[in-house]
Amino acid sequence: MAETVLITTADLEPAVRLRHAFADAGFDVELVTPGERVADVPGAALLVLTGALHEKQARRLVAEAHELNRLPVLALLEPGSVLDPVLQREFSDTLPKPVDLEEGVTIGRRLIERRRLQEITGIVGETDAMRLALERVVQIAPVNSTVLITGESGTGKERIARGLHALSPRKHRPFIAANVAALTETLLESELFGHEKGAFTGAIGQRKGFFELANRGTIFLDEIGEMPLATQSKLLRVLEEREFMRVGGETPIQVDVRVVAATNQNLRQMVDTGRFRRDLYYRLNVLHIDLPPLRERRDDIPLLVDAFMRSASQEHDRPPVAISAEAMAILMDYDWPGNVRELRNLVESMVVLAPSRVIRPEDIPVEIRYPNRGSARLLPVPLDLYQESAQTGEGTPSPELEFIFRSLLQLRIDVDDLRRQYDDFRRSNTELGGVPGYGVPITPVTPGPAALTSTRGAHIEDAVVREPQPPDLEDESAVVVFRPGKTIADLEKEAIIAALKQVAGNRRKAAEMLGMGERTLYRKIKEYAIPL
Repeated sequence: MAETVLITTADLEPAVRLRHAFADAGFDVELVTPGERVADVPGAALLVLTGALHEKQARRLVAEAHELNRLPVLALLEPGSVLDPVLQREFSDTLPKPVDLEEGVTIGRRLIERRRLQEITGIVGETDAMRLALERVVQIAPVNSTVLITGESGTGKERIARGLHALSPRKHRPFIAANVAALTETLLESELFGHEKGAFTGAIGQRKGFFELANRGTIFLDEIGEMPLATQSKLLRVLEEREFMRVGGETPIQVDVRVVAATNQNLRQMVDTGRFRRDLYYRLNVLHIDLPPLRERRDDIPLLVDAFMRSASQEHDRPPVAISAEAMAILMDYDWPGNVRELRNLVESMVVLAPSRVIRPEDIPVEIRYPNRGSARLLPVPLDLYQESAQTGEGTPSPELEFIFRSLLQLRIDVDDLRRQYDDFRRSNTELGGVPGYGVPITPVTPGPAALTSTRGAHIEDAVVREPQPPDLEDESAVVVFRPGKTIADLEKEAIIAALKQVAGNRRKAAEMLGMGERTLYRKIKEYAIPL
């Protein structure tokens, strides 16, 4: 069935001109008069609004177009007119009057192909970032140049690759997908280029590789950044000479294959560190498509959730479900480190397990509702430090080293929090008394007469503003006196001296009173040169 372009008759002059232009370009064209419905026209592929964009008739047609599998809408704007942002988002694209017929047909064809691409691949997205990515696919699909697709895991790189193949002249030829990271170096070479009988142990017969099987079609190399350097050299020859030899073979094999590669790594950085060939990088990066993570296109989340709910309901033979506004707000606020793949799996589980036909906040897993609860995720992404250590041949850090590093980061955060609390405490007491110093009585942790302890593990009573007095170690109710300029080390030294005085020099009891280990106390005594 031919694709049909619907053109409203709100402004007859551009409507008639566009009708002839789209017809000459090979499209079926129907003029839509007031009262007609979009769904009544079979094969509708595009709706063109020629005018009266704010009137009820146009609003109804746009709503029907969105319900009809997100039918694209092209709106013609009066000279100098500016649309409000809400209305602008409902149009797939706009074109100013007077209409340039060639430009109108070009934009219309691009919108139709973008919708066809979404139907073929299942890609859902109406944000500017996704529209740009899909337009890039439509632009470069017809050519034979190599394409590099980048983006985080779960953003849909393979779907984009399949869309490139489906819209290309090679669409009736094979599409072969290979995950480079899933194969060892020896097996990868055999899988890509094939092998001859007896080429290695276990090669009991001749076998064609992916490149040979994909001849005149498309081969998709996922996780290309994991390819060993030796195999990179052979891939480079295939791209430049369009020929290769099977493992153990002696005769070059000619091949006509379009290569689409994908990675979630920074290949340019890998080139700089010597883990990826520079010449291969430039040979792969002829055309580039970058897919944004889901957290950078949150407005697409409701569309994705709706599509995944309908798909899961059909697949598992479940009744249709809806999602409450509160639950949707939680999904919109989450960062989705697993991107679209994580969202799809979550929606599928909620559709299957939801006790009612409405998904509510309590149906969402706790780790999604409260992402900051429990242990903090200090390292949400791999550190370049780890990658660099692997690149220099020193090996990746052990789990123990990673634990230490995380602990140090958490300790730094705790210290910063304590410093802020101390500054607030100091500021509030200074405002109360307006004096240069104040005394802070400290209650010891262990039972007994009032004694001086360090700030660690101790309870600080309400500050009593008084004239600064030097500490009297002969007095059992000794206090630590703070004055501007005095450091934490000074206070700690005075606390240790007072504690030792209180327990008659017993370092074990002093350590318990101060809330520190004996070894730490010994080290502090030596550091501060405290006489015993």
